[in-house]
Amino acid sequence: MSATIRWLQARADNVAVALLAAMFIAFILQIFTRYVINDPLGWTLEVCLTTWLWLVFWSSAFVLTERDHVTFDLFYLIASRRTQRVFALISAAAIVAGFLAALPATYDYIAFYKIKKSATLRIRLDVVFSVYGLFAVAVIVRYALRLWQLARGGAPEPHDEATPL
Repeated sequence: MSATIRWLQARADNVAVALLAAMFIAFILQIFTRYVINDPLGWTLEVCLTTWLWLVFWSSAFVLTERDHVTFDLFYLIASRRTQRVFALISAAAIVAGFLAALPATYDYIAFYKIKKSATLRIRLDVVFSVYGLFAVAVIVRYALRLWQLARGGAPEPHDEATPL
């Protein structure tokens, strides 16, 4: 199972790298056409914005680990192990409940955008914003698994004691 997860993680990393490369190439092309040729391309801005949106949500959902995210853990780190478990259970449950509650409205909002297209490239906006739906489902699954691990006695702390955030 871990070999499959490592392979999927590597493919998620590959997608993030491809998105970053596409954004960088469009950005350099935008600079070149605007300042060297003095004839800017409109579509490069849209590519940069769309790939940035996808990169942020894709990476947050599939590439970054719990340690990579910004956390406010001042009280968490000074609490006892038992209290940390309670904090972790409450926060994981709240995240799952919040994202589950928002999921129907999220789907409706994304589906609504199938009637609109982007200004320059004419990409359907439901495709552009669908990455947020993937992100929301990934967060639900990630924190539901975290909740399950905590309920079964798993370690309450996702980050290293030596490097608190």
